[in-house]
Amino acid sequence: MRDYYDILEVSKDAGQDEIKKAYRRLAKKYHPDLNPNDPEAEQKFKEVNSAYEILSDEEKRSRYDRFGHAGVDPQASGGAGFGGFGDIFDDIFDIFGGGFSRGSASRRSGPVRGGDVKQSVVIEFKEAVFGVEKEIQARRFETCSTCEGSGAKPGTKKKTCSKCHGSGEVRYAQRTPFGQFMQVGACDQCGGSGYIIDEPCETCNGSGKEIKTRKINVKIPAGVDSDSIISVRGEGHHGEKGGSPGDLHIYVTVKEDPVFKREGNDVFVTIPISYTQAVLGTEIKVPILDGYQDYTIPEGTQPGTIFRLKNQGVPNVRGLGRGDLFLTVDVTIPKDLNDKQRELLIQFSKEMGEQYSSPPKKKFFDKVKDVLK
Repeated sequence: MRDYYDILEVSKDAGQDEIKKAYRRLAKKYHPDLNPNDPEAEQKFKEVNSAYEILSDEEKRSRYDRFGHAGVDPQASGGAGFGGFGDIFDDIFDIFGGGFSRGSASRRSGPVRGGDVKQSVVIEFKEAVFGVEKEIQARRFETCSTCEGSGAKPGTKKKTCSKCHGSGEVRYAQRTPFGQFMQVGACDQCGGSGYIIDEPCETCNGSGKEIKTRKINVKIPAGVDSDSIISVRGEGHHGEKGGSPGDLHIYVTVKEDPVFKREGNDVFVTIPISYTQAVLGTEIKVPILDGYQDYTIPEGTQPGTIFRLKNQGVPNVRGLGRGDLFLTVDVTIPKDLNDKQRELLIQFSKEMGEQYSSPPKKKFFDKVKDVLK
């Protein structure tokens, strides 16, 4: 299996902000919606999600740094008692064998909440503005349907580990300049589960879990933007020993729109008008988020003038009103005038008291040079 740091293209000492930025960049690059019918991109997208799920969680990342894939992946432990998604590799210290022991065996005996699942979704600009319901395909670990979570082949049973006697932990002495400490770590014989499986379940390879893909309809509220996170409770990995399932976290990426540009809840759009419309004023239809609207351009409008349409922007995701829409005027200067149009403009220039002189006509050889450029 590939190294998770290599998959996200970050160093092993990368901070969470760097890891998060790398994930978003690669998830967008390889997202199936942006790479249809590309199996290689789909596989890389899955790898990126798997790597981020581990490295974005400080606890899982710590286990991965210490034990590699065996510390976080049920398949990597060979089926010999994968301890699940809980605190199976926590280090606990007894000071000289005394008072700071926390009895992790009893902690493992209780329910363990399932891990969270992270999923990306790409939506259109208008879907982000007005909200949309999307079908999300999320992969998660569920209790194995064949062995019902035991990890053992049907008709067989798992055995208590002879090394840790079912506690999932072993103690060993560690000498330091301050004396000898008793360190408690995961049992290397059973992987911290407390049991050994001689005949693992063929479906889950002894993990007690199997990966399943669920289709979930998720309502994306109006006003979301890229980097928004939508959480769905109870749709993450199944828990262990009766523990509740984790949550599903959906990371939203919004496609850019060819017409509208968004800044926060405000929207900006450029409106081209002709020179005469700018001078004389006119009424035009301007694009707004939900269609078109008549708008009066006053006479004498200058290039770059910005008009504001209140409450025509993106709805606040919390339902607190809407942003504004800003229209920026782009005055188009006419080209290739005919003789009549040119004469009218010259007359207009004179009426405005401007000194007009026609540009010098090009000589024949200058015209040839222009053609050959």
